[in-house]
Amino acid sequence: MSVMSRVILVAGAGGPTGQAVVRRLAERGDTVIAVDRSGVEGCLNVDLLDAAAVAELAERIRAEHGRVDGVVHLVGGWRGSKTFAETSLADWDLLHDLLIRTLQNVSLAFEPLLKAGDDGRFVIVSARAAQQPTQGNAAYAAAKAAAEAWTLSLADALRGTASAAVILVVTALVHDAMRAAAPDKQFKNFTDVRDIAAAVAGLWDEDAAALNGRRIDLAPIPKDGDFS
Repeated sequence: MSVMSRVILVAGAGGPTGQAVVRRLAERGDTVIAVDRSGVEGCLNVDLLDAAAVAELAERIRAEHGRVDGVVHLVGGWRGSKTFAETSLADWDLLHDLLIRTLQNVSLAFEPLLKAGDDGRFVIVSARAAQQPTQGNAAYAAAKAAAEAWTLSLADALRGTASAAVILVVTALVHDAMRAAAPDKQFKNFTDVRDIAAAVAGLWDEDAAALNGRRIDLAPIPKDGDFS
């Protein structure tokens, strides 16, 4: 399959990571369907919490393009607290919707198209917190861990097909606006959104069977206990 012919959905395309991924994929000639309910220009406004709306989107893409070659799920969010006891279950409710429910709706709607594809990829961006939770990150870490488990279940469903489900892992993300707002901060252990975009684009350069179900750590390794 020609790189020029890939049809890729980017969910949560309105944020800095989504914009970087959309730009990287479009520059190499992919047909990118960008989805975000924030009203960002160039994005389809689809509520990913609405399972029927997501199913309609999948059918629309199938009807217009005949297939889906990739789904990049970038819907995110963070809530935390100083201590475990101060964890708000309202934060859990929010993170459940953002990090888990949207993922469930998208993956369930697009799994048949990925299964039928010649070289499909499904990717989420997770965090080291899912495997190394801290007391103030209980809700966030638990939501990320659930999202990883769900994605690995999708990977099992794709086993034996030409498609793969992959998890990219970071500590935190950084983009140019963050650097401009804090010019003295080094962001040593952050992953640039452009590196996420490059990693996503590179997933089609690897064999699907070898990729399927992998957690690929893109986070710089902290040195001397420095987490700045």
